[in-house]
Amino acid sequence: MRPFIQAATFLFAVFVLISPAHAVDPVFHVDGKAIRGYDPVAYFTQEKAVEGVPAHSIEYNGATWQFASAENRKLFAANPEKYAPAYGGYCAFAVANNYTASIDPDAWTIRDGKLYLNYSKIVRARWALDKSGNITAADQNWPGLRDGS
Repeated sequence: MRPFIQAATFLFAVFVLISPAHAVDPVFHVDGKAIRGYDPVAYFTQEKAVEGVPAHSIEYNGATWQFASAENRKLFAANPEKYAPAYGGYCAFAVANNYTASIDPDAWTIRDGKLYLNYSKIVRARWALDKSGNITAADQNWPGLRDGS
């Protein structure tokens, strides 16, 4: 399985557009929706990816966040830093390797109370081989990626 994960990770890196340093949006979004419209609170409360609905949405950090319920919206509004994913919702493995990439809402991990998203489940498996090291690297890389420095 490990050679497959390494090959998949290599192909991921080859096909992801790596651009020169420039600031990225503070939150990964598609059509303005953070996490592709999925509910960030549900990862913590239901332990699964759950689609949000427009009726339960708020604006935060330049994106629209959708929630499955009014209660989840209320929890997020009271403490968005607790529920918003690390690195603005960009792929944690990509950020660890000093670039940004989109995410699959079903490729997620909660570690030490923080939500991490990945490009795919295969990339999540690669990221999980060294969670601590990848988080440390991503924590160092994210300010430069976010600010374009």
